[in-house]
Amino acid sequence: MTAVTSVTSVTVFCGASPGHRPGHRETAADLGRALAKAGLRLVYGGARTGLMGTLADAALDGGGEVTGVVPRRMLPYEIAHTGLSELEVVADIHERKARMAELGDAFVALPDGLGTAEEPLEALAWAQLRIHRKPCLLLDSYAFYRPLLEFLEHARDEGFLHPGDLERIVVCASAEEVVAQLTAPVRQLLGEMAAPRPTPVLRKLPGGRTAFLFSGAGSQRPGMGA
Repeated sequence: MTAVTSVTSVTVFCGASPGHRPGHRETAADLGRALAKAGLRLVYGGARTGLMGTLADAALDGGGEVTGVVPRRMLPYEIAHTGLSELEVVADIHERKARMAELGDAFVALPDGLGTAEEPLEALAWAQLRIHRKPCLLLDSYAFYRPLLEFLEHARDEGFLHPGDLERIVVCASAEEVVAQLTAPVRQLLGEMAAPRPTPVLRKLPGGRTAFLFSGAGSQRPGMGA
């Protein structure tokens, strides 16, 4: 499992569309400036249009370091940013996701479309599978992610998410709150997710014919007691 000791680079999921609401651009610019001011490297999708471009330009204007990751096939129509600190060209969209996940110590999602909605959910799924302990934040300006959060609550109530899974999501209302969360002590941000797991102590047990199983979730596993 990938553990986080401190946050130095932040992978931000957003799209090449600006959206209809002018405030979304302002939010992206605020986040770019805030990351640069905090000395946090921005990792993003590499385009210079839409919210992607606004985010990257604001971070660069603020003196921040910016890494873009662009699939080779998307270069012609994503219009890759030419002024970045670093631009990585990868084979396809799957490699892009993997590389962005690898480069960031934390994940932040801005409001956007299908691709952006998919990416934070995938990051959350990786956390659920204990592939990483990286923070997952939603910059929820204008309550954009409220329907998604309601869906996740519904999935939990239906038994498709484990208790505590939704606690992995940190919902923020502003760029300043995002940076405050990312620069807080890791244990404070992640809570028990970042706490070290105790090493099991193995002891030789006396022989016997009766055993007790304390499953904690037996109702989900019919017949396990047998």
